[in-house]
Amino acid sequence: MDSSIDHTVRCLIVENEPLAARLLEKHIAQFSQLTLAGSAWNAFEAFELLKQESVDLIFLDIQMPGLTGIDFIKSMSNPPDVIFTTAYREYAVESYELDAVDYLLKPITIDRFFRAIQKYLQR
Repeated sequence: MDSSIDHTVRCLIVENEPLAARLLEKHIAQFSQLTLAGSAWNAFEAFELLKQESVDLIFLDIQMPGLTGIDFIKSMSNPPDVIFTTAYREYAVESYELDAVDYLLKPITIDRFFRAIQKYLQR
């Protein structure tokens, strides 16, 4: 594995489905380069968390109550890198217009998660 980064990648999970959030936590724990900086159930919690924590990478659900993941990213002037995690294929094109690292469809397998992390590390 190419370990071209010399620091731990601080990750934030923004996911309103508990099972999906737990699966992402398990996947993150498989990688020594990744550390979980926090989890938020929606975009508003994520905004508050980002005021207190520096984050390199967000695993971001799209369909959430109140504010979508896409609108959340659009509202930030200098957002961290993003890997979208969603059950909906139809937002893929828009996610790439936002320079997303990757777009993972639920349920997210460890193999697909690994490829997304490789893509992030090679950026």
